[in-house]
Amino acid sequence: MTVICRLLGVPQEDEPRFHGWADTLAASPDPDPDADPAEKPKAAADAQMELGMYLAGLIEERRKNPGEDMLSRLAALSEEPDGAMSTREVVSTAALLLIAGHETTVNLITNGMLTLLRHPDVLQRLREDPQLSVPIVEELLRYEPPVQLLPRRSTLDDIEVAGVHIPKGATVSLILASGNRDPKRFEDPDRFDPDRKDIQHLGLGSGIHSCFGAPLARQEAQLALSELARRLENPRLLEDPPPYRRNAVLRGPRHLPIACDAIRAS
Repeated sequence: MTVICRLLGVPQEDEPRFHGWADTLAASPDPDPDADPAEKPKAAADAQMELGMYLAGLIEERRKNPGEDMLSRLAALSEEPDGAMSTREVVSTAALLLIAGHETTVNLITNGMLTLLRHPDVLQRLREDPQLSVPIVEELLRYEPPVQLLPRRSTLDDIEVAGVHIPKGATVSLILASGNRDPKRFEDPDRFDPDRKDIQHLGLGSGIHSCFGAPLARQEAQLALSELARRLENPRLLEDPPPYRRNAVLRGPRHLPIACDAIRAS
């Protein structure tokens, strides 16, 4: 959250407000049978409105006093004569970056730490060699991707997949996590192996549908996991499995309780 707020140009004192909005919007798809069915949509709509109003005000401020942040650059684009981006589009883009870039990366880092604590030999290797974070994150995107599926996609034409005819206009869901563990593509797919060769996973999409935030997500996860490995002495899980969020699309623990003997200075 701090990284995204700094990129956008959100004042540091307003970051806690962004945490609240992001948590509310990210939790909105999670089913909760014990809650009032009308309460969660209303809370999400209120958070979305408050976030949009805040960003619109910040954009206007950046038009008057531009800086080197992303909102300043997007605000300048929206004033171009060819109408590159409207204020509404700038707000939408910034909100998407905040929500999509926050929740998925949080789950990637949490899934990664959980997996490393279950594989202490790999965690020790990462502690000794921070560069190992690069293949570790790629294998994590295959083995425990934060986005499990893409629901409600429509076919643009008739297509046949594995002998099954899917007509044009059909609604399908793409189970990315299943493709990432396809035994026809990956040897021993249920094994976590950062030394795996040719990890062409679907964790960040592919082709023209590759995630625009992929370079940032990769760097954030690599830095976070390598620093956690370096600074936490004898880390261990307090609960395994930890409590998971109730969401078929986004996979990640709601909390990851761990203990350690000490935390080294930065």
